[in-house]
Amino acid sequence: MNILLIGSGGREHALAWKIAQSEKCDTLYVAPGSDAIAQEPNTQCVAISVEDIDALVSFAEDNKIELVVIGPETPLVLGLANRLRDKNIPVLGPEKDGAQIEGSKGFMKDLCAEFDIPTARYARFTNLNEALPYIEEQNFPLVIKADGLAAGKGVIIAQNLSEATDAATEMLTGESFGAAGTSIVVEEFLEGEEVSFFAITDGQTVISFNSAQDHKRAFDNDEGPNTGGMGAFSPARQGVWNKELEQVTLDTIVAPTLKGLQARGISYCGVLYAGLMLVDTDEGKKPYLIEYNARFGDPECQALMMRLRSDIVDLLYAAATSQLSEWSGKVRWHDKTALNIVYAAQGYPGAYQKGTPILNLEQLPEEDGFKVFHAGTKRSEVGTWEAHGGRVLGVTAMADSPAEARTRAYTALKNIEWDAGFYRTDICKNIA
Repeated sequence: MNILLIGSGGREHALAWKIAQSEKCDTLYVAPGSDAIAQEPNTQCVAISVEDIDALVSFAEDNKIELVVIGPETPLVLGLANRLRDKNIPVLGPEKDGAQIEGSKGFMKDLCAEFDIPTARYARFTNLNEALPYIEEQNFPLVIKADGLAAGKGVIIAQNLSEATDAATEMLTGESFGAAGTSIVVEEFLEGEEVSFFAITDGQTVISFNSAQDHKRAFDNDEGPNTGGMGAFSPARQGVWNKELEQVTLDTIVAPTLKGLQARGISYCGVLYAGLMLVDTDEGKKPYLIEYNARFGDPECQALMMRLRSDIVDLLYAAATSQLSEWSGKVRWHDKTALNIVYAAQGYPGAYQKGTPILNLEQLPEEDGFKVFHAGTKRSEVGTWEAHGGRVLGVTAMADSPAEARTRAYTALKNIEWDAGFYRTDICKNIA
């Protein structure tokens, strides 16, 4: 079949790499794609923005696209899935109303409150004069979140009243995140270990799509500002995550979420990415929902695609055409650890320089269980690679143990020459 993938980042490179391996894929179109994505077999990039909904729908019609996979959150929130389904084109991704679980943190928290989904205590504000007295009464640390989309950066963990007041003020006045921050969620800080849990649903059937853990802070030892992610590994580490907690998550978080959406007249088809905090309670560890994403994570997706053994086109097409029940218990994975290390531009997540040269990428090994996914690169006029993003490369390796995967990835990464880049040296460190 002809397939259209929406997006251009590291997540989309990983999806394109996996989709192109399928015997079911004739031609993979990627909009807008990237110079690196265009190098994958049977893949063509088309210069259409992820926000140009009309052009994307017209392209899908004109090229007889039989499956659309939406990578980033913005076209979901803009309603691309609605428009495609109106044309009877199978699509993996929720419609605009369902995408609110990511597009509005307030919507997600209200859904949790109404349907008894475990999450942190919270309050919502659009007025600074109402928010500040509430903040003064809370314990610290305290979490301040921009309600709308903020590219993974709209979360401030305030250690004291001054930091919380500054964060709320900057958000509600539009100084930090523009329109995304003009409504905020003030949330209790939960202690525990974070796990990313993925599920795929066609609106009726839900199947687990494995686990991962990521590193959000910019620098080693979880220091520095929050980012969109500086590295990830899959599966989540043993001793923290297990089949029992997975089932508890499905029963107490995912299933009630779908029930709540259905009660609001929303049929959700696509990826449910639950960011969880595992909190120690008198009954043992209990998963609490921190946030939902309505698509695959980045950089978690890179590690998941490396581990996935099943044909991803078969799986995603089944979800897009309400046939997911045939896949229950049948998704196959490599029983190994996959690790992704993000190589980012100096200054990220703040301002950074573009156009700096990256050398030696072609000299890295082309072998099973290893891949460099490009999140923000372009080819120069003379054919060399240049950095044109904040998160630029995702060096990804798989091996029998976390330690082996880590050694494999860092050994390769050190052979890349990029003076304007940096990376964390402690991704997946001290994990057996």
